[in-house]
Amino acid sequence: MNWNNGKPNLFAVQQLQLSSTDRVLEIGFGGGIILPVLLESAEFVCGVDHSPDAVKRAKARFAKAVQAGRADFREGSIDALPCGTAAFNKVCTANTVYFWKSLDAGFSEIYRVLKPGGLATVEFLPKEHMDRGNFPADIFTSRAPEEVIAALTKAGFKDIRVERATPATRWNVLVAIR
Repeated sequence: MNWNNGKPNLFAVQQLQLSSTDRVLEIGFGGGIILPVLLESAEFVCGVDHSPDAVKRAKARFAKAVQAGRADFREGSIDALPCGTAAFNKVCTANTVYFWKSLDAGFSEIYRVLKPGGLATVEFLPKEHMDRGNFPADIFTSRAPEEVIAALTKAGFKDIRVERATPATRWNVLVAIR
């Protein structure tokens, strides 16, 4: 997964325009491909993943950052993020919206944990491309860009835009401001 998702995930991180004072939340960090970039660029990084194994691996891999108070990794789900209100000024998630039971609940939680004026990026492969993969419907829900944008808007996000590395790029990175 890291191999296939590396380029889109890094592009999504670029859209965050990270600075050394940023407090960043990555939702669904999985194998942790972008965690080194986040830790290198931000003041503090929190990762939330539903997998206890992913959390355990991240805590071990980035033990120095955790011990220094620059990182924290938690088990949790998008519909009940284990984070405080307005705790972050940047949030990113890549290839997770397919697994969410409710886009509305997920984006409401992201909105809650972001500070006013905070920035969120959401990277995903649109429905038209995901449907070609014949992924199991009990695990994956393909998402159309319009559906994701509507849920972001409903949650209160503004200035939502779609970014792609090139016009031919299949994946989308939605950038939204709280």
